[in-house]
Amino acid sequence: MPGTHSISLDTAIEMTTKYRDEKENILLPVHWEKNILAKSEAFERDAIQFLLDQADCQKIRVYYGMNADLKVHAILVGVNSADEDILPQESNTEDGEIVEQGLRCPTMCPPASPLND
Repeated sequence: MPGTHSISLDTAIEMTTKYRDEKENILLPVHWEKNILAKSEAFERDAIQFLLDQADCQKIRVYYGMNADLKVHAILVGVNSADEDILPQESNTEDGEIVEQGLRCPTMCPPASPLND
């Protein structure tokens, strides 16, 4: 993995623990205990690979969106060498894929690990 984006496991544990401990505190009380903010979200390898296989895709950008139930979801798009999102064009449906339908925890949570206990 490139060192630019790498962090230690200890740092990852510290950050994910802090997020789990504090995520409800950034919401208004009316939204507490509604799982608006996910603990994690997983995406199938083929969805990620499809983004990376797009012409000139140099990285993946993560946006955050909210569905009608007020649940926050990660939205992934490819990014080209000019740092532009690779988005679908009406005239060219072969380029520009947007990935969202991840496995969101809760409710589809992974087995316990130091990052999600």
